[in-house]
Amino acid sequence: MNHFMKSIIDWMLEKEEGMARECVIPMQELDAQIAKVQEEKVKIQEKYDDAMSELDEVLKRLEKMKNTEILRCNK
Repeated sequence: MNHFMKSIIDWMLEKEEGMARECVIPMQELDAQIAKVQEEKVKIQEKYDDAMSELDEVLKRLEKMKNTEILRCNK
């Protein structure tokens, strides 16, 4: 599905690029699209950072458990 969506987005951007070259798209429209994409990028980055932080915490706890069990089981 991601490949399909990427193909559609690429096609749309190619059409818009052609329209921009012909000065058909107002500059305000391009500015609005850029702002929306930047906002979405920030949201996705925040979600990514949160998820990575959670996974790092889980890994730390698992490694701590493993180390505790290694010490306990080797006695």
